[in-house]
Amino acid sequence: MQMIDDYLNNSQIHWDDFYSNRDKKIPFFENKPDENLVSYLARGLLNGGNVLELGCGPGRNAIYLADNHFHVDAVDLSEESLKWAAERANKRNLKINFINQNLFKLDIKESHYDLVYDSGCFHHIAPHRRADYIHLVKDSLKPGGYFAITCFVENGPLGGSDISDWEVYRVKSLQGGLGFTEDKLKRIFHDFDCIEIRKMKNVHEDELVFGVDGILTAIFQKRA
Repeated sequence: MQMIDDYLNNSQIHWDDFYSNRDKKIPFFENKPDENLVSYLARGLLNGGNVLELGCGPGRNAIYLADNHFHVDAVDLSEESLKWAAERANKRNLKINFINQNLFKLDIKESHYDLVYDSGCFHHIAPHRRADYIHLVKDSLKPGGYFAITCFVENGPLGGSDISDWEVYRVKSLQGGLGFTEDKLKRIFHDFDCIEIRKMKNVHEDELVFGVDGILTAIFQKRA
């Protein structure tokens, strides 16, 4: 697996460089939670507990969850993003366990989490790692726990490549991130019960939540 990972790219160098300039006009650099995540709490789907966030970046969703009485373990490959996330959490006096690690080398707590959340990580996961990703989510969650994800819409305004899995390895690239459809997500995560799949709402930049066109949101539940 590591050989195939290396064949595609060196992810850590890429993401540390990406997060090193905090002044870039990147919408998700703003310290705002995803609008879909906020909606899950507002509707009572999520009511506190233990959270594992995969690919937390500069911590905006981890901070929101910690501020709403969740116990959060937040993982990212980029040391630069976690430095930024920790600074933000410290300013709010929030306790979050930030973990600098490759997702596939995590020493997870099995059946420990009420929620596994992924905002924009999955579309950067190569096809040969999907089975490992699914096992990670399933092993982490309690029976009846939730798994929620945001990812690129296929051929959407943010990109979302529609190339086949085979083509990924021919061109040696995920082309900035793979795109997905509702049917694709249902097929990939067929071991979970699908609660909702919809497009992210595009919200005004003055609002207190993050929402842009070109993102698909989904929430699934682990079968008891």
